[in-house]
Amino acid sequence: MNKFWLIFFHTYLNKLKSKSFIITTIITAVIVLGLTNIQTIIDMFDKGDDDRIIAVIDETGELYPLYEQQFQVFSNKLAIEQFGGSVEEAKEKVSDGEYAGLLEISYDEEQLPQGVFSAMSITDSEAYSQLEQALQQLKVSLATSKLGLTAEQVNQLYVPVMFEKIALEEDAKSEEELSQARGLVYILLFVIYFAVIMYASMIAMEVATEKSSRVMEILISSVSPIKLMFGKILGIALLSITQFAFILTVGYLSLRLNPANSNEGIFSVFGLSNIPISTFIYAIVFFVLGYLLFATLAAFLGSLVSRIEDVQQMITPMTLVIVIAFMIAMFGLGKPEASFITVTSFIPFFAPMIMFLRVGMLNVPIWEVALSIGLLVTTIVLLAVFGARVYRGGVLMYGKSSSFKDIKKALQLTKNEK
Repeated sequence: MNKFWLIFFHTYLNKLKSKSFIITTIITAVIVLGLTNIQTIIDMFDKGDDDRIIAVIDETGELYPLYEQQFQVFSNKLAIEQFGGSVEEAKEKVSDGEYAGLLEISYDEEQLPQGVFSAMSITDSEAYSQLEQALQQLKVSLATSKLGLTAEQVNQLYVPVMFEKIALEEDAKSEEELSQARGLVYILLFVIYFAVIMYASMIAMEVATEKSSRVMEILISSVSPIKLMFGKILGIALLSITQFAFILTVGYLSLRLNPANSNEGIFSVFGLSNIPISTFIYAIVFFVLGYLLFATLAAFLGSLVSRIEDVQQMITPMTLVIVIAFMIAMFGLGKPEASFITVTSFIPFFAPMIMFLRVGMLNVPIWEVALSIGLLVTTIVLLAVFGARVYRGGVLMYGKSSSFKDIKKALQLTKNEK
């Protein structure tokens, strides 16, 4: 057992002190800081846009006051100013940077307002969207006046229809709970996806690196393959927990320092105050099981290659399985009750994402969850036993390896070792 802990802590500390891990963690933390303060950053860069002015030429001579009144409702960091000169003069001022754009207002054949917007570039969709919405509202106002409708009647037309949704199933989630659950599941699916791909690849790379230095021949002769394999798997698992804990702490503190969130709890800060605690428990369970499943698979696949450059080729099928599971889960966010989602939630290689999707958004019978977890655990155990045999022989194989036929060779070497 001492050898297991020696491998466990050696793997953890060796990776923890590596430059690649430190740089990746710092970069990810910086990205999290940026995302949690994105509005502040956008506002900081948009300060120079507060004085943007759009020149308006009113060819009708009567629409500008009405348009200005409507525009005040939609405007955001944008102003309009009536221009008394010609269109050519206005365009020159736009070219000189005095105005951000030019809007020409006129009547169409029905004597309703229409507009033409000119600017140096039309990439600023927010600007011309505000101008268009104000003009559209003015058109509606004038059109309804011609039809003899009062302001109250027009407002009545725009009142949203009452449409209440009632779930008849007992203990079914409300619309608000579903919305929050969907957001949580969406975030955690990405976490599971990237974590499994990144750390499983790290395990395969770790094994291939040691093989390339011939250190493995010494290790395998003194430590059982199960201890060696799981020492590396759990060592990198602890590494992932360390990295995630640091990044989550940075994200939480960044949000907590925001004055708008300073008096809220941890779940309220992330907008998850109404999510049942069982959802978070399931998230941890399926994350851990998914990690162990793919990490075990990656460990013995990594043992089949002798060169680091062959690792990605060998683990590509495993990566594709993870990608397929992720794509199915993305589809399931919109239709979690689909039969296809139900069936795939029991397939061990898909279950960590898809069964978690179901328990997060639906009231899944406990026996279904237990069956899915049981199948997952059974698959992990079988994969560990089989993987240990492949691992023991695979780490003694050298030369170019890029085919799954090498598994048979690895098993044969294991028999010969016995």
